[in-house]
Amino acid sequence: MTKQRSGNHYLAPGRITRHVLNPLVAGLTRLGVPLAGAAVLGVRGRRSGAVRTVPVNPLSHGGARYLVAARGETQWVRNLRVAGEATLTVGRRSERVAATELTASAETVPVLRAYLRRWAWEVGAFFDGVGPDSSDDELAAAAHRHPVFVLHP
Repeated sequence: MTKQRSGNHYLAPGRITRHVLNPLVAGLTRLGVPLAGAAVLGVRGRRSGAVRTVPVNPLSHGGARYLVAARGETQWVRNLRVAGEATLTVGRRSERVAATELTASAETVPVLRAYLRRWAWEVGAFFDGVGPDSSDDELAAAAHRHPVFVLHP
């Protein structure tokens, strides 16, 4: 089910994902067993100031690292926009990163294509039929629904 918040695209996770799968992936990642390259993103809440965590799939592409919000305008996206920085954790290794959101679809198209090549098996359902072999125009049309952040050490 797609929920609309402030006119933005957001596909809320179901109960099993929220209460079983995400905690399981995050727990394994914290133990140093990242599933398919997952990391735990820790970002300060924009209202509470408390650090919120969620498993994410960082993407290395073209000499840079990115985070793609497959589900759209998630809470971590909103928090990262405000905080501008976060922590990525795998096992005992944590890294502070600054994050800048990409806004031009021309910048996001190659990142989305690479992201879908790597993780379409996991997140493809959130992209409404757009996949790694879609045209640049199709990816550009979907880009506004999937925020992309470039990470800086």
